[in-house]
Amino acid sequence: MKNTASPNRPIRVVLADDHDLVRSGIKALLSLVDGVEVVAEARNGSELVTLVDALRPEVVMTDISMPGMDGIAAIAEIHARHPDVRLLVLSMYDTVDFVKRAVASGACGYLMKDAPPFELEQSIRSVMATGTYFSPVIAQRLLQPSEPSASDELTDRQVEILKLIAQGKASKEIAYELGLSPKTVDVHRARIMERLRLNDIASLTRYAVRKGLVKP
Repeated sequence: MKNTASPNRPIRVVLADDHDLVRSGIKALLSLVDGVEVVAEARNGSELVTLVDALRPEVVMTDISMPGMDGIAAIAEIHARHPDVRLLVLSMYDTVDFVKRAVASGACGYLMKDAPPFELEQSIRSVMATGTYFSPVIAQRLLQPSEPSASDELTDRQVEILKLIAQGKASKEIAYELGLSPKTVDVHRARIMERLRLNDIASLTRYAVRKGLVKP
């Protein structure tokens, strides 16, 4: 049975963001919108999936970068379980790679965290009425040619190691966390630098932030 809001009840929304203040701000803005009700909030992807399973909202509005299960993984999981739930991304990342990953995982809309408040209502109304919403900034980005994603340029293991390097962890810490030897981590780091044509940790960190592997 399709999960759509009836005229007699509000559009139920579940919010997900690991920053309490951001979530509170979005919730406060949505509370001013007629016919929209925030029914639950999550701090990470795992919580979000559990809440959607329990509540079956009409709309999910989620950040991408969250601890544990991130927003992209949560979107994919929810879309597989509940294809009728509208999945909206609210993110600080506006790169084509991010948008395409989100859409490929099941998102039907994408807007920026610095969007004007009226866009929150507009995005929810639009995904309920037409099935999609992309803010003007994102629509413009999608017209531009995309650059390769981290997974296009690196192996899964290299992406994993790059994330930890960008978090400021030393080879010994990374080795312990991944069950590798420090020497193996050093070899991976050298190959990552060679593949990306970057020469220092600062450049690797900037790359990881740009690709959305770690938060700024």
